[in-house]
Amino acid sequence: MKAEKRTWYRLALARGSEPATLVAAEGDHLGAAIALAEKHVDGAHVIACDVAHDGVPLGESVGKQHIVELGASSDLESLRWPAGVLPQIGHTAELAQAAKGWIRRPDSKAFVVEAQTTHENLVDLFLGLIERLPSADNLEVKVLDHFPAANPDAPKKTDVWLTARANAKKILAFLDDYDRDLIDNGHVELGVYVRAQNATLRLTEHKTVVWVAETDALANDLAEWLRALDVPQVTQMTRLASVPHFHYRGSKTRDRKKLGDELFKQRLRKVATT
Repeated sequence: MKAEKRTWYRLALARGSEPATLVAAEGDHLGAAIALAEKHVDGAHVIACDVAHDGVPLGESVGKQHIVELGASSDLESLRWPAGVLPQIGHTAELAQAAKGWIRRPDSKAFVVEAQTTHENLVDLFLGLIERLPSADNLEVKVLDHFPAANPDAPKKTDVWLTARANAKKILAFLDDYDRDLIDNGHVELGVYVRAQNATLRLTEHKTVVWVAETDALANDLAEWLRALDVPQVTQMTRLASVPHFHYRGSKTRDRKKLGDELFKQRLRKVATT
């Protein structure tokens, strides 16, 4: 299989209350560059990113290592976004009001609740809601069209995989085993079907958790569950999707082909390609 092309990325790193630092890092994909940068600056994490469109940055370290310090960054962090998504450098100020919370989205045809939380709490939120559902029947894994293929010239496509009938316990066990490849992957959306409620609990590509149902039968329960999971109700939500942003997978996770092979091995069925 053809290896992924190595690319230089610009990354803004934050560490506590210290000003953000800008570095350039090289990687087979964005997640690999992020891991390299966070290892380079002890205790820091990436808060924004971009492709280094000018190519390999100049400096004495080029050719000797795969990271170059570029100086201070003006980017600021409000919410620490979950793994898999980051705002583009220069757009963090537009997200200054971002915070964890949930809202009921206006929708004339369905009952829709959307919640967002921090990097540290996303797994607890998504799995915690699955644990509390009265039932769960199937897990859908949607591998999105922006997940790079081995061949960069291949047509972009979205593959939809579906488990056989299951229950919440089996779905939770599966997601616990594949959390880095699925939950932390910005190129993947997940959906848990709840047939009794004609509803879906979805983890979106932007790492918000969305409940979509035909009725508001579980409205009070959802509000109680979200409070218990430390996600307050808010009147408005500032989403990462509102600004230019990037999706990525973790540094030591499966590429698109290997993920598809693993889903097939685990007996998920590909039910659609669009």
